[in-house]
Amino acid sequence: MVVGICVGGHLAFRCAMNPEILAAVTFYGTDIHKGSLGSTGDDSLARAGEIAGELLMIWGRQDPHVPTEGRAKIQHRLNEVGTNFTWHEFNGQHAFMRDEGPRYDPELALACYRLAIDLMKRKLGEGDLPIESTGERESRH
Repeated sequence: MVVGICVGGHLAFRCAMNPEILAAVTFYGTDIHKGSLGSTGDDSLARAGEIAGELLMIWGRQDPHVPTEGRAKIQHRLNEVGTNFTWHEFNGQHAFMRDEGPRYDPELALACYRLAIDLMKRKLGEGDLPIESTGERESRH
């Protein structure tokens, strides 16, 4: 399980390409849509098909770093490659979860933390683990 915020959200997206990662949470992951991570750029969207685990993608609609067109590009690509993901867009600025400054929205932050915690409980708890006693690969969730 991996969680990242801002550029860390982009890095969490890339970590999800590791087949051992069960799930990744990205809070307003910057530059995924632009391919501009680092000085030489990146291939994150091109490699999105490598993501085997589940993604939780959380965005602020008023985020100038990831505008509507950028979010649409990411979402289209995830649908195109069949990624297992949940998508949430909230009325918030970039860094609306950071507990300082005028962009901070404590109620919205709490709702987003709850989404991440629920995913963690499901993926790291008993929710999606195979049922071992029968030897079958059924899911408990």
